[in-house]
Formats: sequence, C-alpha cells, structure tokens
Amino acid sequence: MALDHTVPIHSGKPMKNSKIKNTWKYLKKSWILYLFVLPPIIYLLIFDYVPLYGIQIAFKNFRPAQGIWGSKWVGFAHFKTFFESYHFWSLLKNTLILSLYSLIAGFPIPIILALLLNHCRFPKLKKSLQTITYAPHFISTVVFCGMIFMFLSVDGIVNHFLGFLGIDPIIFMSKAEYFRHIYVWSGVFKGMGWSSIIYIATLASVSPDLHEAALVDGATKMQRIIHIDLPSIIPTMVILLILNTGQIMNVGFEKAFLLQTPVNLEFSEIISTYVYKKGIQGAQFSYSAAIGLFNNITNFILLTLVNAGARKANGNSLW
Repeated sequence: MALDHTVPIHSGKPMKNSKIKNTWKYLKKSWILYLFVLPPIIYLLIFDYVPLYGIQIAFKNFRPAQGIWGSKWVGFAHFKTFFESYHFWSLLKNTLILSLYSLIAGFPIPIILALLLNHCRFPKLKKSLQTITYAPHFISTVVFCGMIFMFLSVDGIVNHFLGFLGIDPIIFMSKAEYFRHIYVWSGVFKGMGWSSIIYIATLASVSPDLHEAALVDGATKMQRIIHIDLPSIIPTMVILLILNTGQIMNVGFEKAFLLQTPVNLEFSEIISTYVYKKGIQGAQFSYSAAIGLFNNITNFILLTLVNAGARKANGNSLW
C-alpha cells in the first residue's frame, strides 16, 4: 500500500496565534523580571521620545503664547540663518577641534592605563593606583572647573612649581590659545581611570593559560601585551570608538561654559554653548532648536558611517 507523503497545509493564523499564546505565557511567567525593566523604559519614553514632539519648533517661528501648533510654519528658514551666519564656521571649527583633540588624546590613555594596571605585580599598589585614578571622575564638573581656575591662577600650585624651576608665572586662563589644551587634558585626567574599568574587566577575562604558555615560550611582557592582551580588547575598543565618534559634535557643555571667559571666547565658543545663549538667554527657541537638530543629525550620520566602516574592517559593530 502506497504511503501518502503529502504535507498537510495549515493556514498561518493558528501558528501565529500559538506563538502569541506562548509569548504571553512566557511574559506572565517572568513578569517580575520585566518589572525591573519597566522603570528605565518609562524613563526612556518620557525623556527621550516624548520630547521628540517638540522638534517641530525648529521649523516654526515658535511663540510660547501661541503654542507649538499655533506658531507659524517657516520651514528651513532657521537652518538657513544659521548656515549663513558668520558664527557658523567658527562654531563648527571649535566644536570639531575640541572633539577630535579629546578623542585622540583621551581614547588611548585608558587603554594604556588598563594594560599597566593589569601587569602590576603588587596588589596593594594596583588598588591604590586604581583608587587615585578613579577619584577625579566623582568630582562634579562645577567643582572641577573651580579647581582648574585655582590651580592655574597666578598664585596657583602650577605657577609655584614653575617658579621653583625658575620659570616666570604664566596666566593660563587669560591666554586663549591655552584653552583647548586645558580643556582636553583636564578631561583626560578626570576620566582616564573611570574609562579604563571596562578594559580592565575585559583583560581579567583573558585565560591565564595563554600568558603561561607565552612565558614558557620565552615571550617578553611587551610581546604578551601585543599578542594576547591587545587582541582580547580590540572588540571593546571598536565599540567604544564608535560610541565616542557618535558624540563627536556633543562637546561637554558644562565644562566648556564654566571655563569660558571673554578672553578665550574665540576658542571656547562651541555649538552647545551658543545654543544655550541663543535659546535660554536670548529666548530664540526655534533658532536654537534648529541648531540642536543639525548637531544631532550630524552625530547620527557620523555614527552610521563609522559603524559601517568598523563592520567592514573587522566585523565588530553596534549593529
């Protein structure tokens, strides 16, 4: 007797309904776990997605009395005003220089610090160095900027040290050309310890057998770093580099604004401080919203391009 090998044909609806039922059962079974995820989801919706409604004021001549819907639609007029203003190129140049300078100076130093701490043979010294390098991260930006002004003043500790070396005092905060170096290297000092944590955690997951085998083969410490440690942290480095590049136009507003003086305004005026002055102090809400939107779109484009390049280069990417 011949066997019937025909496959029964089922409509897609029963299978779809069964998947929905299974999903619902799983959610019902693990509702406590999803309850922990609820607060960050609510936070994300309230502070990241709900404000997107206000983006439209960048395309309107917003008047608080008329509201968002009642304000007159002007299209890309505010964008055109910004692009044609004499501030545009100086703001863009200052923002890019500070961002790229911070990225170039600040990205490799946490990696170097993590590698040095990972190969430190003295546990007490290692813990002490970690505590010392982590501590500046927990100082608020306002206090940290106050410390910078105090240390770099004429009677500050830096000029006392220069005087000990026979060098005349330097008024650092009154020379505009010093602003970028002060901004970047103070940021490196403040964040290098905290940024190294993720690399230290990655290095801690490297199998000790690899180092033991390398030592048996006669590998030096530098060879072990190059051939064992660095390859293990490259995926982490790529992801963090992509994330940092995606924020290249968002130079820290607080620190730049607090270190800003009339003398260094030529180098310290960046897009974020300009938006604050125009939007909050000058009440030009639509104009400042247009500038902020341009800034965010630029960041998104850079993030997408760098992510695509990293994916093609070594297969590591955010998506």
